Amino acid sequence: MNWLKTIATAAILHAAAIAPALAGENLSAIQKAGVLKIGTEGTYAPFTFHNADGKLVGFDVEIGEAVAAKLGVKAQFIEGKWDGLIAGIDAGRYDAVINQVGITEARKQKYDFSEPYIASKAVLIVRQDNDDIKGFADLKGKTSAQSLSSNFGKIAQSAGAELVGTDGFDQSIQLVLTRRADATVNDSLSFLDFKKQKPDAPVKIAAEQDNADYSGIIIRKGEPELLAAINKALAEIKADGTYKTISDTYFGQDVSR
Repeated sequence: MNWLKTIATAAILHAAAIAPALAGENLSAIQKAGVLKIGTEGTYAPFTFHNADGKLVGFDVEIGEAVAAKLGVKAQFIEGKWDGLIAGIDAGRYDAVINQVGITEARKQKYDFSEPYIASKAVLIVRQDNDDIKGFADLKGKTSAQSLSSNFGKIAQSAGAELVGTDGFDQSIQLVLTRRADATVNDSLSFLDFKKQKPDAPVKIAAEQDNADYSGIIIRKGEPELLAAINKALAEIKADGTYKTISDTYFGQDVSR
């Protein structure tokens, strides 16, 4: 029986040795098939959602299409719920996920990320006519509309604000607009999307934090050729103006940094 164990062990070691090489061949397989399979939610506007005609659209969708085009292939989107979206990479359902996946050290232990393609910052939002609040320190003694469990709420609270609980960005903005809260600390991308949809809304950014959170395209580890190709594609769409066009469409400005 020992010889059977020896053969089995050798087979496992052999498979482990060739796995990275086989994984690294995925770029060739993608180009041969002519399709880059991309996992995304399809329910997260303005990044990935269905328009009135039922078509999948959004910032992340157009980024995915542009990257695929630079690879010489078509983008094929496979929709799934957030809870299992990244796990779909492990299952081989798709080649990459483009869905505002934040680049974190924990995720980098298991997956590879492209260079960041979008940045989000915590911003301090007030009414257009509010000249009292110019920075985060000015929140002391003021009311701030926040989702109580969010990091944004913690930022407002640490600055000395009294929190007014909300269900999210839309409700927070409404409380500021109707003067039931002095401010809200929230996501810069959500604010830019809101102003894109409602440019006349009398709210403004009074201040923003220096540190940004970045999102990237996430793929399996052991795909160095695919990772390099995706990074090259991202650099090219930024250089040729494609990225700016997409960014302007959804946010009215460059959101890469």
